[in-house]
Amino acid sequence: MDKRKNQMKLGVFLMTAGHHAGAWRHPDTHDGNRFSDFARLATTAEAAKLDMLFFADTLSSRLGDLQAASRSATIFAAQMFEPLTLLAALSAVTSRIGLTATASTMYSEPYNVARLFSSLDALSNGRAGWNIVTTADVDSARNFGIERPAHDERYVIAEEFVDVVRGLWDSWDDDAFVRDRASGLFFDPKKVHFLEHVGKYFKVRGPLNLPRSPQGRPVLVQAGSSGVGKDLAARVADVVFTAQTLPADRISFYTDLKARAASFGRAAHDVLVMPGISPIVGRTEAEAKEKLRYLNSLIDPELALATLGNFMVDVDLRKFALDEPVPEIPQTEGNQSRQQLALAMARREKMTLRQLAAWFAGTRGHWMPIGTASQVADQMEECFDTFGADGFNIMPVTLPGTFEDFTNLVVPELQNRGRFRADYEGSTLRDHLGLGKPERRSPQPGNESSGA
Repeated sequence: MDKRKNQMKLGVFLMTAGHHAGAWRHPDTHDGNRFSDFARLATTAEAAKLDMLFFADTLSSRLGDLQAASRSATIFAAQMFEPLTLLAALSAVTSRIGLTATASTMYSEPYNVARLFSSLDALSNGRAGWNIVTTADVDSARNFGIERPAHDERYVIAEEFVDVVRGLWDSWDDDAFVRDRASGLFFDPKKVHFLEHVGKYFKVRGPLNLPRSPQGRPVLVQAGSSGVGKDLAARVADVVFTAQTLPADRISFYTDLKARAASFGRAAHDVLVMPGISPIVGRTEAEAKEKLRYLNSLIDPELALATLGNFMVDVDLRKFALDEPVPEIPQTEGNQSRQQLALAMARREKMTLRQLAAWFAGTRGHWMPIGTASQVADQMEECFDTFGADGFNIMPVTLPGTFEDFTNLVVPELQNRGRFRADYEGSTLRDHLGLGKPERRSPQPGNESSGA
């Protein structure tokens, strides 16, 4: 197998005490409710030369199953900082690593999202990224007093929302703010552009009240893996965050996404595929497996079932027999791609519902390489070289423990093999990801979107 000549990209997805449902009960995890916890992780990630920090967001506590939620530190989001606020603070204790946060296209306004990320980008000297989500859960809809639209309509809304945000980010030419003290001219009036967007869901005049981004515009990340989700990613995203557990599925997703990008007139290298992975590293393979066994022992069975149900929001899984094969479950209005992944795993491995729930609570459907640093690096290299990924979004199962195992052991192994950078080559998130600075786009008459 020939090795790819470029290097893989690496981000880290940080969440409270870690991504594993039992992480908060582990004696070596932090509480994840102090700025100092995240400052330590951010500086650790930057010292390892990772591309970006990544934070999810949830607009509800999801307490429908109160007993299960009371046993979780992550899945039901009873404790979660607003990510842009946290990243603004972390920008002051870092200088190079990218700063990516989630914001919903269902429960935000395009102007506010454009302004928030543009502010973070300017204050961090070009390190901001926006993870676009359409927000599937009913609890969030209830917090905003609206009915949750159907899955495909949420993506239609997102398409227009993203176009408006990108148009607002192009409100000014790069050299519009001349700040000429002698003449008294602060900005060149010929270099400001009014959006004048009138669409089905949004009506936004513009311009944005901030200069154009130091990196052209903040990096766009998208995580939908349904057909409409992949189309949105292929058209607008710079990075795609995804979940597959089998090599063939990763390669298939990668190939499909790149082909969809080409159909929108984009080059393959314009969009990076970075699946989430949760590596567990030990000095021996047996030690790594023992770490996982102990973590799995900390998952409450009711929590495991509720965690799986959190991705199948319209189905009460408690009505099914736990120790029988997983039944046929109709497609829901929740996270459809993750539901399909879980059910495919159950069929393939002949799992009972109890077994599927336990597996899902530990991984949430993501790939979990296990072994020594060399073994984990081997698995990542194989995925990279077979075009199953352009890099990875690391989802540590515990924090800070398994993340520091990764940065102390796996990152140096990848660097020694020439598969990951030894130092930052540039200063912006686009520099780190190897993405060029986009040209400012001119609005189309009557509507911002140019479709590219």
